[in-house]
Order: sequence, then C-alpha cells, then structure tokens
Amino acid sequence: MKVKMLMLTGLGLFALGKNTNAQQVVPAKVLQKVASIKPMSDSVEVMAERLVKKGFTAGDGYGEVWIRDLNTFVTVASKVNDKELLKKHLITFFQFQQPDGGILDGYVPIKNGAVPYNYYHSALAPGYAGHKNTVETDQETSLVQAIAKYVRGTGDKSILKNTIAGVSVQKHLERAMGFLLNKRFDKKHGMLWGATTVDWGDVQPEHSWGVELDSNSHLSIDIYDNAMFIIAINDFLEIADLSPKSKKYWKDIKAKIAVNTRKHLWDKKNQKFIPHIYLNGSPFPASFNESEIYYHGGTAVAIEAGLLNKEEVKTAYRKMQENVKKANAATIGLTIYPIYPKGYFKNAGMGPYSYQNGGDWTWFGGRMVSQLIRYNLLEEACEAMEPMLDRVIKNNGFYEWYTPDNKPQGSASFRGEAGVLWSAINELKQKIK
Repeated sequence: MKVKMLMLTGLGLFALGKNTNAQQVVPAKVLQKVASIKPMSDSVEVMAERLVKKGFTAGDGYGEVWIRDLNTFVTVASKVNDKELLKKHLITFFQFQQPDGGILDGYVPIKNGAVPYNYYHSALAPGYAGHKNTVETDQETSLVQAIAKYVRGTGDKSILKNTIAGVSVQKHLERAMGFLLNKRFDKKHGMLWGATTVDWGDVQPEHSWGVELDSNSHLSIDIYDNAMFIIAINDFLEIADLSPKSKKYWKDIKAKIAVNTRKHLWDKKNQKFIPHIYLNGSPFPASFNESEIYYHGGTAVAIEAGLLNKEEVKTAYRKMQENVKKANAATIGLTIYPIYPKGYFKNAGMGPYSYQNGGDWTWFGGRMVSQLIRYNLLEEACEAMEPMLDRVIKNNGFYEWYTPDNKPQGSASFRGEAGVLWSAINELKQKIK
C-alpha cells in the first residue's frame, strides 16, 4: 500500500494518509489471539449490523440524528442500509447549513422535539428541527468525514454533485470547513478553538447543562478538535474534484495545523498531549494541575490524523493501559485519567468517573483499536478489543458508556459503539487475510 507522506518542519516524517505500513507476515501468536476472540467478534459484527439496519438515530432514547454519531457508523450503514436513505440523512445536514457555513449537531422530527434546545428550522427540511451544541468544534469535520465514508462505502461519488439550494455538496463541504477557519480559528496559535470540555466531550464546566457558548465560557484549544480537522481535510482531498490551486490551499492549511498541534499541544517529555491551551483563562482553580490528565479519546483521534509515529503510538497504548489499571477500569475507552475532581463541573452528570469525566466509552476506545490495527500492532489491538467485545455479548447490547467497574450506562443501543467495533473487526480481518 502506498503511504501519503508529508514533511513537517522539525518533526520528521509523519503519515497523514489513511494507511500506514505494508502488509506484513502475521506472527503465529497473533493469529492464535485473533482466533480466540473470533467467536465474540463474529457475534458482535452481526449484532452491529442488525442494530444499524434499524435506523440512524444515536440510539434508544434519542430522537435525533447526530452528525458526530452518524459519522462513526456510516461505514457499516453503507453496507446494511438502503443507500438512498443513508444519503437522504446526510443531505439533511446541508439543508440546515447556516449562512456562515456552520453545521448543526443534529435534527429531529418536529413532533419528537423534547429537549429544550434553541431549535433551528429550514424551509428545505420542513419536517425537522435542528440544533447545535455551540461548545463543540467537531460538527463540520464530522460531516466531511461522514461524506467521505459514504463515498468509500457505497462507491457513490455522485453525492458530491448533488445540489442543495443550488450549491453542490462539495461546495457545501468547503463552506463548512471555511466556517472553522473564519469563526473558530485562533491566529496566534494557528489552530482551532472551542469551549473548554473534557477531551472530546460536549459539556463545559460553567453551566448546569453546559452545551452553549456564552460570556461565561472559557475558550481553549485542544487536540481533538484539531485532529478532527486534519482528518477532514485529508478526506476532502481524497474525494473532492479540486483544482491544483485548491489542493495546495487545503494541503497548506493541513500542514500548518499539524505543525502547530505538535508545537503547542505535544508534551514531548511526558509523551502526551496537554489538555488545553486557554485563550481567556481557565475555569478551574489555579491549584489544579490539569496538565497531568491524559486524554484517551483525543489521542486516538490524533493518531488517526497521523500526528504520532509508530513508537509514539506504542507509548500511547502503554500509557492508556497503565491508566486503566490505576482507575480500576475495564478498557482503554476510559475517557481520561486522572479525572476532574467533584464540583469542577456544574453539570451533575460530570462527577468523578461519570459520563465524559472518566467514564469508559467504546465509542472512542474502538477508534484506538482501529489505529493499533493500522500500525500493525495487532497483538495490542486484540488485547484492547477483547474486553469491549466481551461486555457487548454479556450485556446483549451496545451501551453508550460504562462505569470503571463495567456497569453499562446510557442508551442500550448506541450505534456509535456498534459502528466503531464493526469497523475494527473488519479492519482486523483485512490485516490477516
């Protein structure tokens, strides 16, 4: 397999494409490990396909189709769902695209709207209401990635020529990324910003709910948002029909963000990404040493973006497993370690080892498994995936998240978890052909 390489000044060579490393001879012990988890992986694969075939909402208890969730099960959806129906759900996001290019989090049939968001409405989608968690900076990048997965999964590149309000999907995608550069870009650091949340989370500490930017928000830069943008640009470059000038424009932006991410967020001494760079102060007490916290999800996404080399990936996995032991947790889906102390978030659901503050999410742990597979760390991938598969079987469902002692929480049919596990299972199959 050819590897797309980019020279990053002062960093050496980092693979920023989708694939790294050529096909290798798989050691016998790895084949044995793969064989030992095969009954579970086969069962989970079937369960995932069955669940995703039923719909496009995030899971039971959710009326919305969320883009950050849909992005993580588009690949399996493209295999088991009607292609035109999947396309319709993706196109609906463009029907809600704002004049500044911004993309909403999700949309819900108007009769089902129960959560007190500030709803948006569009004449192009009269049966739906949309909403946006403005603390996030991943809706636009999630949609770009989802369209790319749709194209890869279905072979239907014609979606890029579909028009909404007289504008092609390809142009809508470019407008979405333009929103990030125009509205969420910090020129001083050359990176994207968002509200302060935990890792990839969508809850800020200043409010009892915590999903909307306001004058109390503390703006910050983190690894997750910027890694997602790099991945989105890679995807856009892969699927879009662009002029040489446009290709250079987006490649240059990607390269600069990659360099700046390593420069400002990577702690070389401790081999980890720092949690935040604050633009208007921290919401946490000055006595709190936030730099000790390891962000599992953002690190996994950074690896997907090509920001770590293979040795750094190995170190990241080792640190994640060390954190799992320290937290007495079950899998590397553990969001963070150590956690934010009690009372640091006004949202009561963000207490210690709860939800995104140290909850265990296969939704992101599964993405780390995919990266271990990508880097041919197959023994580690099997080791990391086994407890994730085991609890799906034991609980007879894909739960949204788990407490450190492995008790399932949230939706019992979380399609994001099903999607990332399905992808990891199939990527492992491809590696051992």
